[in-house]
Amino acid sequence: MTAKKWFDTDVSLDILRNKTIAVIGYGIQGRAQANNMKDSGLNVIVGLYKEGKSWKVAESDGHVVKEVKEASELADIIHVLAPDMEQANIYKTEIEPELSEGKTLNFSHGAAIHWKWIVPPKNIDVVMVAPKGPGQRVRELYQEGFGTPSLVAVYQDYSGDALNKVLAMAKAIGSTRPGVIETTFKEEVETDWFGEQVDLCGGAHSLVLTAFETLVEAGYQPEVAYYECLHELKLIVDLIYKYGITGMYNRVSETARYGGLTRGPRIINKDVKENMKQVLKDIQSGEFANEWVNIYKKDGKNSFVRFMDQLEKNQLEIVGNEMRKMMWKNGE
Repeated sequence: MTAKKWFDTDVSLDILRNKTIAVIGYGIQGRAQANNMKDSGLNVIVGLYKEGKSWKVAESDGHVVKEVKEASELADIIHVLAPDMEQANIYKTEIEPELSEGKTLNFSHGAAIHWKWIVPPKNIDVVMVAPKGPGQRVRELYQEGFGTPSLVAVYQDYSGDALNKVLAMAKAIGSTRPGVIETTFKEEVETDWFGEQVDLCGGAHSLVLTAFETLVEAGYQPEVAYYECLHELKLIVDLIYKYGITGMYNRVSETARYGGLTRGPRIINKDVKENMKQVLKDIQSGEFANEWVNIYKKDGKNSFVRFMDQLEKNQLEIVGNEMRKMMWKNGE
């Protein structure tokens, strides 16, 4: 199956010209998208809690800032960019009462809708534009005249124009310049969480820690192990990012090429793949979502404390902090 794609010349902003877009939340992603849309000539307001520290930041960026409830009332399109675990409460108390017929509810991650933490009324559009990059990069690339690719999805098309609206949103944040791809809320959530858990965050950190510990336990200097297992990883990832896996192998030494090609599959083997499949099943079944919701209800933002404490005390992190002070200008 070939993914459906759109590029800059395929999409018009006209459908949004007379709309008011309320960005709810002004974290890294909210700030980037709000500023990109404003710079694209759209009418953007920011919805925040009055006592929040982001209020003055948004005002200093040139935005009209309103309380979440008022912003939702004024908006034609409500773009929810608050943290995942806070969205349901914000929606129920501030947004839902202002969802009159024909409005659009937009997200950059599908979890709240897919897992039914939020159940929207039937007389609105529900869409998603999900940039495939952190907010800082979304803003930087836009300012450089390019953009971050995005996934777009339509969950509910009441107006008949939901797809055109979300494509215009993607264009306004710069994503149609590199291109956007159609997905579903289900596919976006399940693949996003899987990538985070087994590869990008969980898998990468576990691989680095285990490789480091293997060298140190064998008697090698921690500083040397740090270079080999963490520091140089960025260089390899940069090559993969730019040239692909084959391109990376064509740009490393012959010894690295042969060793990587023959020994890599011994490490990430069939047993590891079975573990990945189980993680995916936990995501697909909703088990992980339920676990995360229950933990967050109990501990809130402290849900990660014991895990982060363990990481901070790990020898790799202690050695790494010293090595980075040595390598980076001014110890940054």
